Amino acid sequence: MAMLRRGLVGEPVRILQENLGVEADGIFGAGTDAALRQYQQDNGLSVDGIAGPDTFSAMGLYELVLLHRPIRGELVRRVQEALGVGADGVFGQGTEHAVKMWQEQNGLTPDGTVDPRMLSMLGFEEFTEDKVNASVITEQTPIIDTASVDTSQIEEPPHDPSFVEKVGNTISSIADKEAAIGKSIWETVKKIF
Repeated sequence: MAMLRRGLVGEPVRILQENLGVEADGIFGAGTDAALRQYQQDNGLSVDGIAGPDTFSAMGLYELVLLHRPIRGELVRRVQEALGVGADGVFGQGTEHAVKMWQEQNGLTPDGTVDPRMLSMLGFEEFTEDKVNASVITEQTPIIDTASVDTSQIEEPPHDPSFVEKVGNTISSIADKEAAIGKSIWETVKKIF
């Protein structure tokens, strides 16, 4: 997934919302859709309510750029030119193969996906170190040393199924954050329906 559209949730949606000036709740709903369409219209972009690489580039949100099959656009064409393959702006099988070869030759995982790090390595000046770093989840959740916790003063919670569910959700949330460290910001995107 490298495009944001109505019905998605996650950190990339929240970043998009902040830049559109709408409530940044991370949920791509009707308000985000309307604001995005207005932005696209005002900036000469295709007015489709889908935020992809060209929209992200126009907004300066280079940390959200992720190119792979079958994405199309100006940034794809520029990557094709940098790789020396047919520059038609369509990320197809040939482009994917060229990307994998380049990644392998340059010490990256050959997955065929062009992320901000690769774009920076290709010499795209707008993909600064700050944007590359922002494209990766790096915040770490503090880990509690349970051996050093004095449990003698802790009261047993009432048997409340909603309490158990809340604790379970918190633990899952922490585990998800720890598992995501060092991964693409796109790893946070999920569908809501």
